[in-house]
Order: sequence, then structure tokens, then C-alpha cells
Amino acid sequence: QVQLVESGGGLVQAGGSLRLSCAASGSIFSINAMAMGWYRQAPGKQRELAAVIPPGRSANYADSVKGRFTISRDNARVYLQMNSLKPEDTGVYYCNARSWPSGLRDYWGQGTQVTVSS
Repeated sequence: QVQLVESGGGLVQAGGSLRLSCAASGSIFSINAMAMGWYRQAPGKQRELAAVIPPGRSANYADSVKGRFTISRDNARVYLQMNSLKPEDTGVYYCNARSWPSGLRDYWGQGTQVTVSS
């Protein structure tokens, strides 16, 4: 089992920055073998991938956040640095850990709210 706890959300003006953090607990061996990602869900919309970083590989980003967001991982933590925020970035951001490459095990955090005002 892996538990994920997000922090760092909040209210920011357009053009500002926020840094989200996700702390993973459980089997360190399992965590290091998992792809860690950030998903987001805007009101009335489906959850979508923002960024993901598989173990030992380069990160992948949604086109809408490329050049503005940076995902990184350090042992049992994963971060999402968000710069040049836009109102359309508003939503609940969820940390995800998924077995790599099988995807058989999938864990989610409780989510953290990000609100970008115009």
C-alpha cells in the first residue's frame, strides 16, 4: 500500500506561481518503482493528466502546461512547480502513483485546490 498526501495549493493571481508537494508513504521499494504524476480536475470537467515522471525516465507534460509546469521527484516526494499560472489552471490537483510499466497498482491522494484569479 502507498499513501499520498498533497500540499501547497491555494489562491494565486494570474501570472503567479505555486509549488505543489506530494509525500508518499509505504514501501519505499514500491514507490521508487512507480510512475509519479499530477492530475487535475476543473469544475464540470474530467480529470486530466498534467505531468508524469516514470522511474528513471524523462517527464511528460500535457500540451497545456508545457513550458510552465515542472514535475520532479526526490525519494518519496514528488513536486509540481507551476509558473505563469492562468485562470484555466484552476482545479483540484491530485497526486498519483502507478506501477510502472504495468499500471496494475494505482494510488491517489485526496487532492489540493488551486485557484487562479484573473
